[in-house]
Amino acid sequence: MQAITVSSPLQSMIDDLVATRCQDPFALLGRHREGRTDQVRVFYPDALEVRLTVESAKGERTEKTMRRIDDRGIYVTTIPKTSRYSLRILWADGWQETHDPYSFGLLLEELDLYLFSEGRHHHLDQMMGAIPMTIDGVQGVRFAVWAPNAKRVSVIGDFNIWDSRRHPMRLRHEAGIWELFIPGLRAGERYKYEVMSQDGTVLPAKADPYARASEHPPATASIVASSSIHSWQDKAWMQERARHQTPENPLSIYELHAPSWRHPQSGRGVMDWDELAATLIPYVTELGFTHIELLPVTEYPFSGSWGYQPLGLYAPTSRHGSPEQFARFVDQCHQAGLGVIMDWVPAHFPADQHGLASFDGTHLYEHADPREGYHQDWHTLIYNFGRNEVRGFLTGSALYWLEHFHIDGLRVDAVASMLYRDYSREEGEWYPNIHGGRENLEAIGFLHHLSETIRHLHPETLLIAEESTAWPGVTKPVSEGGLGFDYKWNMGWMHDTLRYMERDPLWRGHHGSDITFGMIYAYSERFILPLSHDEVVHGKGSLLAKMPGDDWQKHANLRAYYALMWAYPGRKLLFMGCELAQPQEWSYEGEIAWFRLDDAFGRGMHDTVRALNGLYRREPALHQRDDTPSGFRWLIADDRENCVFAWLRQAPDRAPS
Repeated sequence: MQAITVSSPLQSMIDDLVATRCQDPFALLGRHREGRTDQVRVFYPDALEVRLTVESAKGERTEKTMRRIDDRGIYVTTIPKTSRYSLRILWADGWQETHDPYSFGLLLEELDLYLFSEGRHHHLDQMMGAIPMTIDGVQGVRFAVWAPNAKRVSVIGDFNIWDSRRHPMRLRHEAGIWELFIPGLRAGERYKYEVMSQDGTVLPAKADPYARASEHPPATASIVASSSIHSWQDKAWMQERARHQTPENPLSIYELHAPSWRHPQSGRGVMDWDELAATLIPYVTELGFTHIELLPVTEYPFSGSWGYQPLGLYAPTSRHGSPEQFARFVDQCHQAGLGVIMDWVPAHFPADQHGLASFDGTHLYEHADPREGYHQDWHTLIYNFGRNEVRGFLTGSALYWLEHFHIDGLRVDAVASMLYRDYSREEGEWYPNIHGGRENLEAIGFLHHLSETIRHLHPETLLIAEESTAWPGVTKPVSEGGLGFDYKWNMGWMHDTLRYMERDPLWRGHHGSDITFGMIYAYSERFILPLSHDEVVHGKGSLLAKMPGDDWQKHANLRAYYALMWAYPGRKLLFMGCELAQPQEWSYEGEIAWFRLDDAFGRGMHDTVRALNGLYRREPALHQRDDTPSGFRWLIADDRENCVFAWLRQAPDRAPS
């Protein structure tokens, strides 16, 4: 056997590898030129023996036993330059046949790296994270993670007993992305990244920001998702979606929190997506809604956040099953003629140690200054919208849900908190923009980029803003100085009309402006009228509980309020349980008041909502001119004594309704 000496530089690299300080594992491991032959070095601590299967250029195969040159697990041998090789490793429980992760060349294309750095890569789900693929005829998983300021990043998981020495990654300096292809891995593997900061601190193991599947909380590992594509059966819906979602068509949304809509018959856990499809879809379609809106289903660690503090913007929450099950759920909604909108949260993220916070030892995704980077209300961190890579991360997530899961629209949460630098801050807790104003110019730029990108690539989908201030032009195109959303939640209408309905009828005559004031600004934006989850939680009580009077009067008031909403200009959104006149406020740990279907008042409210949706969809005057003054005319707006309001709704070429 040829003698192999260990030089001082080589020994130094070995020491760094074993001590998890290795910044360039490919300089040590894999194949290296050594005169007329190549030298192969591998690292397998705890292996009993390592052999190399060498295949010559003519296809002849021989096997060589590798020499152990360091008791900590470094093995070396030489092979002909024109040959290929694979590995056989003897562990305590038997032989393993595999390929060398450090025998593969650069993995990510230069164009991908460039577009990533520019924040303009539209398919980051296919570039970043853990992607099962075949390279040079070898099956495995390619890992890629952005950590430009890290000293070392390793992939850890069950496949390497969570040992960070075994799979350190290669840094692509031009983009700050670490990459590694690990042969033999398949979908279903659990993994994380171990990151060492520049000062040598090993950070808590990080979940993959681009993971497309995750463990069921409270477990926090990422999971390699399958690259197989769902066999969609919703061609008819997708071909007609653009027509379904034009402003001239009815839009009536049933908002729901999937874990607490209904408990499974077993009484344990929550319904999976298949169970929800079997029960939710017929229920909502029978009620006549055109769309459902899901509270966030991007993976989130704390159930009490209802999904509004997500950490897995590319992963459907594992609470309801696999990504494939979620795709099947959306598919079945579409086949039933039901659109799917999902709440999406680009404003902030929780500070859990396994998440994005200080991801590579620096404030990578968030602002370093708490005056910009910390939400005092929610104790969360704010994205640094001025970084190209962060904008690309968020935009890539939005595109992933629209493309991969055929989502029909995104409702963007907490837009107001993004627009203002002084949002919920006192004097001295914020600082102005470069022009001295309170507007968050970077966040505005991100929203412009997001809306224009979606409008260019998926013009038939909806982008909806939950924006609670009077910011002008939320639903105007970016080219006209707007933010580019399709719709905005009309929070003012909700607060005014709900305040009116909460009053005893004896005193409503003094507050008629609560009903009429909304028409002053009704056509300044394209609006959705929301009676959402926010109005039935945190001690606010249910909608029914807000109504004055005895039980009969409460139900009559609520039916009148729904009739007002469905007849008023604007699209409709109703939170689950409100169709049953649920007596108690919503709890994310419970389910809606299904017993009300057996009660005359509850069934009556259910039937009222169904009738209103039917009328709304059948009568063009109730939806065709929602955004123009020509679709509405007051008949009675000042009858304070009787508290009567009357108006006409008008459609083109039709008699007023």
